Amino acid sequence: MLDITGEKCPMTFVRTRLALDALAPGGHLQVRLKTGETYTNVTRSVRQLGHQVLDEHSEAGDVVVLRIQKAGG
Repeated sequence: MLDITGEKCPMTFVRTRLALDALAPGGHLQVRLKTGETYTNVTRSVRQLGHQVLDEHSEAGDVVVLRIQKAGG
């Protein structure tokens, strides 16, 4: 699981993209991030690259966990 709750934009997406790039097509990545601007930017950018957000759930402290499937699988 990639935890970017302590990161600021644009590093939140940079770290997410690097983790996705390391996966095989069709692989899954869980990303733990803050709600608000970080959530909006990361989910939008992931989808623009063709990846799919399979599900998400909220945790305490304004945190969301996304499960992303890398495109191509």
